[in-house]
Amino acid sequence: METSPHVAKAIKYTRGQVLTYDGDICDARFSKCCGGITEEFEYCWENINKPYLKSVRDSADMAEAHDVKDLEAFIRTSPDAFCNTTDKAVLSQVLNDYDQETTDFYRWHVEYTQEQLKRLIAEKLKMDFGDILDLQPVERGRSGRLCRLKIVGSERSFTIGKELEIRRALSETHLYSSAFVVDKLDVKDGVPQKFRLTGAGWGHGVGMCQIGAAVMGANGYSYDSILLHYYKGAEIKKIYK
Repeated sequence: METSPHVAKAIKYTRGQVLTYDGDICDARFSKCCGGITEEFEYCWENINKPYLKSVRDSADMAEAHDVKDLEAFIRTSPDAFCNTTDKAVLSQVLNDYDQETTDFYRWHVEYTQEQLKRLIAEKLKMDFGDILDLQPVERGRSGRLCRLKIVGSERSFTIGKELEIRRALSETHLYSSAFVVDKLDVKDGVPQKFRLTGAGWGHGVGMCQIGAAVMGANGYSYDSILLHYYKGAEIKKIYK
């Protein structure tokens, strides 16, 4: 994709143009799929406010700001969004061949037995929690992504964060995202025998949503309107020829 004629044409057409905010070049973060709402910088990395990396709904009618009051309910449903797509032609533009095998990126599910989750967390965090009793959200970002999660065990409790640490602790590799809700199943004597995670999106969700941007392009949006949809308040300036 990096050497396709389309890429060469885009580079030529936008030569000398940069994305700026308040005179500085933007830190143009991006992820594969925001899950319907983009995240803000400070919930994933340092506690720094970057005004052009604010949370926005990934849709045409709610682009200015999201108005979701119940993020858990949002994650459990599948609302319309640019990145809510199964269009293989569009996905092939932004995903490598092996990533195209992933089809549940907008909404996904992961299930663990008590033994699986207990072993996984002990290995990842190098702590013995005993039985895992609960996974409690402590703080969520604007997109619903967890930036602090409390793991409650029969032997100890511990709060982890930010989002990447949470994703790594709850998967052999890492979860698609930290925007998830937890259901405890088959509870016996206060101990859940299964945990079901229902999640949204693929990646940290900050800045441009690659799949959403590809859908916007396929729908006729120009490159500048796509960028300014995701990077609010930014400007595109030509600084050299």
